[in-house]
Amino acid sequence: MNSTPLILLVLLLSGACSKVQDTGVTPTTSAYFPPIGNSDWETTRPESLGWKTANIQPLFDYLESTQTRAFIVTQNGRIVLEKYFGNNLTNTARFNQSSQWYWASAGKTLTGFMVGKAQEEKFLSIDQKTATYLGAGWTALPPVKENLITVKNQLTMTTGLDDGVLSKDNTSPASLTYKADAGTRWAYHNAPYTLLEAVVSKAVKQPFEQYFADKLASKIGMDGQWIRIDDNNVFFSTARSMARFGLLMANDAQWNGQPVLTDAAYYTASVNTSQNLNLSYGYLWWLNGKASYRLPTTQTLLPGSLAPDAPVDMVAAMGKNGQFLNIVRSKNLIMVRLGESPDNSEIVPVYQNEIWKRLKLVIN
Repeated sequence: MNSTPLILLVLLLSGACSKVQDTGVTPTTSAYFPPIGNSDWETTRPESLGWKTANIQPLFDYLESTQTRAFIVTQNGRIVLEKYFGNNLTNTARFNQSSQWYWASAGKTLTGFMVGKAQEEKFLSIDQKTATYLGAGWTALPPVKENLITVKNQLTMTTGLDDGVLSKDNTSPASLTYKADAGTRWAYHNAPYTLLEAVVSKAVKQPFEQYFADKLASKIGMDGQWIRIDDNNVFFSTARSMARFGLLMANDAQWNGQPVLTDAAYYTASVNTSQNLNLSYGYLWWLNGKASYRLPTTQTLLPGSLAPDAPVDMVAAMGKNGQFLNIVRSKNLIMVRLGESPDNSEIVPVYQNEIWKRLKLVIN
């Protein structure tokens, strides 16, 4: 998506409101969850964890040089590192704990969570054809081909719809044309993903944003809002709210012992390989430590791990311009990075790995 209108919205919003991959590692249960309804959040000093404090400033220097605005690392639920950047900008653009920023495609994981919640509540099934919820003719495909597309195909980027159209964000039927049978081709395509919100809304008979607020955001104390930008529905929040979602996902979708999503099968499937076309993709989550991966805008199959310097069990929400939520369950560690683009890519895994090169020198 074009980042220009996003930046303008960020400036307006700044200060507005104050089972993962089966790696054979048993995670440590988080001892702490921040309270809901206030800004309190316990911290842990990095030296108490044996982290190399001399390497923290070089990490922060790199983050600032690559236009980062917010950076948070938590372990066992407590904040270990939290840094806001932008002191060289105008007063309206300076960042702090209450500043909001867009998630871009990292917000896809929020939508994926809500699909799971709707299935848990028996409003929908991801194995049903999408036309069950959107009606016949939601694409330009003949019925025999359209009926091959399921909600699960939308979750896994395997609809077979042509991502080579003029606008990959346009959800009108005329822009949803045939490329391959559903389930036979992986392609990062925004429009079929965006329509998941309509699937949920029609299934639960409630606006998607309200369902999200009632069933997820209010349960874990997230701030933020969905804002329509052109054809996209983009989530904005504080960095701490992104960290809250990460903490939820690192703990079996439970918040302080209370389940927010009880469909364990869906939760586990969402953060593990979902199909054999892109081993590094779950249900809108990116997966580290796999043998190969595909990236947006290309059909090239790349060998190796998505982020070789990150822990192999990391799962990631990744958005344009370097919006990252990384979850390392084996260490009960969450990493959040929000900010401007380091290189203007749709998804920037190389930059994510560069952060981990420096962060692992801190974590030791």
